[in-house]
Amino acid sequence: MSELTLARAKEILRKHTTEPHLFIHAAAVSAAMGALAEHFGADKEHWSAIGYLHDVDFEKFPNEHCQHVRELLEPEGISEDDITTIISHGYGLTGATVKPTADCQKSLFAVDELTGIVHAYALMRPEKMAGMSVKSLKKKFKDKRFAAKCNREVIQQGADDLGMELGLLMELCIKGMTERADELEL
Repeated sequence: MSELTLARAKEILRKHTTEPHLFIHAAAVSAAMGALAEHFGADKEHWSAIGYLHDVDFEKFPNEHCQHVRELLEPEGISEDDITTIISHGYGLTGATVKPTADCQKSLFAVDELTGIVHAYALMRPEKMAGMSVKSLKKKFKDKRFAAKCNREVIQQGADDLGMELGLLMELCIKGMTERADELEL
């Protein structure tokens, strides 16, 4: 079993996903996970790969999301830890029964929805990701009509589970997504 790299994650996701918006979301979550890995002193490449692959079963099984991760990733030689981490981001939301306990799992749970708000906000700004501030993002976050499908309670729960202020989580998410703004078309 080899270490999961971002290149390998991209290769695997292409086998199970065709919708362009899902690749953009994968890249956004990957970027945010990379920034959180740096914050926690963890392996940025590995966390980025986990983030990229987190929705591997979503396109094929949207109503059973996180319940088909194992069957898609085990044949690829992905480790049990990585499979469990990916499944955990759906805890309490998709029928996934793996509770996020490790920092990587908690981070994935926290940034999945948050990247949607950051992305939506970047799309409406002339400068996209460049110069986005936590203060302005928090204003959008408080407006429940903005990016209404992004679950604020899940984001707050994720920050709380990490023992992190929401502002710091936002800052890290912005940092990661800004670093990969070209890939995100932002």
